[in-house]
Amino acid sequence: MHETERHRIILSAVQERPVVTVQEMVELTSSSEATIRRDIATLHVQKKLRRVRGGAESINPPQFVGLAGRPFSVNETINISQKRAIAAKAVDMCSDGDAIIINGGTTTFQMVHPLATKRMQVFTNSFPIAEHLLKHSKNTIMLSGGAIYREQNIILSPFDNDVTRNFCAKRMFMGAHSLGNLGLMEADPLLIQAEQKLIDQADELVVLIDSSKFRKRSSLILCPLERITTVITDNGIRDEDRLMLEKAGVGLVVADRAAKEQSSSAA
Repeated sequence: MHETERHRIILSAVQERPVVTVQEMVELTSSSEATIRRDIATLHVQKKLRRVRGGAESINPPQFVGLAGRPFSVNETINISQKRAIAAKAVDMCSDGDAIIINGGTTTFQMVHPLATKRMQVFTNSFPIAEHLLKHSKNTIMLSGGAIYREQNIILSPFDNDVTRNFCAKRMFMGAHSLGNLGLMEADPLLIQAEQKLIDQADELVVLIDSSKFRKRSSLILCPLERITTVITDNGIRDEDRLMLEKAGVGLVVADRAAKEQSSSAA
């Protein structure tokens, strides 16, 4: 990643949260710790942020604290071909008349294009998913209530009395920060709280993750493996990850990225 892009992501992160650690910036930019420390030093000298022990803080602390994790605009450019192939497999599981939940994320966002031909009831907490389907499909769209988190483009509410509890779905389609033996993991407590409410409203939970997510870790567990019905991933999945899902009784669908790319080219 170019220095200019790293600086943009770092400054965006410190503007969202009071303090951002070096390790969080390493995760956000996929850069080394040494590179991040140099970036912090440079931005500190330029008076664009304030260097603190173990990280950095904004010179003008945010009034509204954001979420942990990469911004939507950064995530949507990563592993894009895998995400499109995975999303296409997810839409293959959908039929006209179904009621589904789609959680906000860059992999689930790729579902919007093949969903354009469907007529379904779609509940989402994703502003871009709702906007695209409203403009380009005949699906019925319902949005959760709450605050819009600009960087992740999702709507979250910490309250129990929102519209989420009034929607019952056949399936929920969601992405995640990572997946391991302990279950599905996320990077922010508010995400955990909001997504657990959504999971409770669906009969089946379908997780859309590219194969790199099996190698990541987080300290926050969203749900155990056994709650997941199906995982859709790309053909980069390792044998040990296949075995882990099999032992937990989780269904596995592998999307062939090359086949999807050839299909797109032919079209």
